[in-house]
Amino acid sequence: MSRPAPSALKVLRLLKSKYGSDPRTQLSHKNKTELFVAVLLSPQCTDKQTNKVTSALFKKYKTFNDYAVADIKKLSADISGLNYYKTKARNLKAAAQMINQRFNGKIPRTMKELMELPGVGRKVANVMLNEGFGIDEGIAVDTHCAVVSRRLGYSRHKDPKKIEQDLLKKMPKSAWGVTSNLFIELGRDTCKAAKKECPRCVLQGICPSSTVK
Repeated sequence: MSRPAPSALKVLRLLKSKYGSDPRTQLSHKNKTELFVAVLLSPQCTDKQTNKVTSALFKKYKTFNDYAVADIKKLSADISGLNYYKTKARNLKAAAQMINQRFNGKIPRTMKELMELPGVGRKVANVMLNEGFGIDEGIAVDTHCAVVSRRLGYSRHKDPKKIEQDLLKKMPKSAWGVTSNLFIELGRDTCKAAKKECPRCVLQGICPSSTVK
């Protein structure tokens, strides 16, 4: 890296000019219940893969009670198109039961309570809070976000939790919610993990990892 890490405000401005001021998750959903289920099932899967499975799932299961009382073998079969589907089925059923029993059928609105639910880590909780409730308590770090963060020089870590802590120090709090989706858009478009396409990148002039001189 020949250039220093660029200003967060400049990065955000350029990314918003390219991808919009408020990009949202590409996980298909019509309500908060569907959003929670989609986000819970999405780790280690592409959004396209997750959406293909949930399009059929959401026609069969409408409420948390439907998941809570579901036969675990049938639920597993219904999401078998996803990676780690057996573990995800167990977590989904257990999370639905906890939401019904402890939170009166309502998805909790705090990081602490969300992370008490089976299968919910900081990434899932951050997406749910931001996309579902408009609450910015952190920055969701997925593979795209992690790659972009390292290439920009914002973090040297590979652990998503450590990357998030680095980003929280760099990004203004007002932009915490949008940072992840902007980085994801960039990662899908030009800053791909396997092969970066710097000549097409909107950040080519300021990114320390750019191949464009």
